[in-house]
Amino acid sequence: MADQGGIRIGAGRPLGSRNRATAGIKEGLSELAKTHTEAALEVIVELMRNSLNDNVRLAAACSLLDRGYGKPSMAQVDNSTGHEITAFEVVADY
Repeated sequence: MADQGGIRIGAGRPLGSRNRATAGIKEGLSELAKTHTEAALEVIVELMRNSLNDNVRLAAACSLLDRGYGKPSMAQVDNSTGHEITAFEVVADY
């Protein structure tokens, strides 16, 4: 009775090996999602232009910018001094 349950040495899938059962499903789902890219972007643009809620419009605009240019890095460098500006300093200036 003492040898039942718990972690057994050598049990389970080896570390680093792919889960063959779900690999094909994930690839198929990704391809299916890519077929709807244009329609999804149209919805985001529609929300950005016509939503009555400013939070929705802002989120849609940020989403479009992130997809077009990538998410901005948190650190910005002041070119005049070479000093790295942090998010805390930006908030403190306002």
